Amino acid sequence: MTAPASSSRDFFIAALALLIAMLGTTLPTPLYAIYQQRLGFDASWLTIIFSIYAAGVLAALLAVGSWSDQVGRRPMLLAGLLMGALSAGIFLYTDSVTGLLIGRLFSGFSAGIMTGTATVAVIELAPKTFKNATLMATAANMLGLGMGPLLAGFTSQHLPDPLHLVFYVHLALLLLAGLGVAAIRETVQRPAQLKLSIQKPSVPPSVRAVFIPASIAGLAGFSVAGLFTSMVPSVMIHIMQVHGGLLIGAVIGLFFVASIVGQALLQWLPKAQHMTLGCVGLVFGMICLGLSIAWAQLPFLVAAGFLAGAGQGMILRAAIGAVTASSPPDQKAAVTSAYFVVLYISISVPVVAVGFSVRAFGLEHVGEFFAGLVTVVALLAMVSMKWVQSRTTVANPTPAP
Repeated sequence: MTAPASSSRDFFIAALALLIAMLGTTLPTPLYAIYQQRLGFDASWLTIIFSIYAAGVLAALLAVGSWSDQVGRRPMLLAGLLMGALSAGIFLYTDSVTGLLIGRLFSGFSAGIMTGTATVAVIELAPKTFKNATLMATAANMLGLGMGPLLAGFTSQHLPDPLHLVFYVHLALLLLAGLGVAAIRETVQRPAQLKLSIQKPSVPPSVRAVFIPASIAGLAGFSVAGLFTSMVPSVMIHIMQVHGGLLIGAVIGLFFVASIVGQALLQWLPKAQHMTLGCVGLVFGMICLGLSIAWAQLPFLVAAGFLAGAGQGMILRAAIGAVTASSPPDQKAAVTSAYFVVLYISISVPVVAVGFSVRAFGLEHVGEFFAGLVTVVALLAMVSMKWVQSRTTVANPTPAP
């Protein structure tokens, strides 16, 4: 096999492994209504279940997020796939809320390991002639997240054994991904002496000028993702009287597919406007979400998913590309993991807040309030980015020709 062919193969295998791992993290979303009916728990438990998942993601990012800079990308990718397999196995045999919590914890471990490590691995393994490695990495992440609810919604509605079949499918996909990852080349030279430890998120001084504005924009984008994915099933079931698992999964999946569309559009848009356009998409998406709740109209919810997803995608690709490009080679995974810590805190806080507010104030009022709140955050992110860009321009004026 020629070197370019091998390079392309490894690149696509790493991207596919990321997609398969992230697919597993959203598989349970359309199934929670079935779990609630069979296990008899109320909506507040869904918030706790998601919180456990977010805690697992953050724990993995903080504990092992930088390890692949020393032990290598491949071993950590295999560890992430293994955590996903353990999660799927737990879901196959659980019949209690405790089992759901443990399964989601391991799913969080898988996501935490894979997001930082696989994102860097995909970018490093990209052939030199391929100019969209960051797009491939972020698109694989988002497409996996979007395919999970769609796949589980389809199997639960149209195929037998709705709570188990989809996890057997995922285990088979994880096995294939593991075999592929075991065969790819390693991009990290292991040091003579490993210094593995649990580290606080740290960003080198040279990266902070890029990292801070990227984090502000990521806060807005992933707050929208958390709000949208946590509320859509409840809004469709309780406000719009839509109960089909496939349709619920499709609407959730649309958000993540639109994210990929938004990322792809950036190559034709002015670079200086990427973050601004992303924030505009978030604002209009949240307006549509608020209207869909107030008027109980599914078309507005679909529009919300597309607009907000496209905006989130623009922000994610622009931010990840800037952060990884400015990071020292031996700290890429550590910095990327630190960035994903910011993102997963952003995605989890709205879910927890919505979950505990709904019982007191009602789904309609809470949904409209949080849609408005995230709109304000997106606007603040846009203004902050403009301010940072203006200061950068003043500090580094373009030299006269």
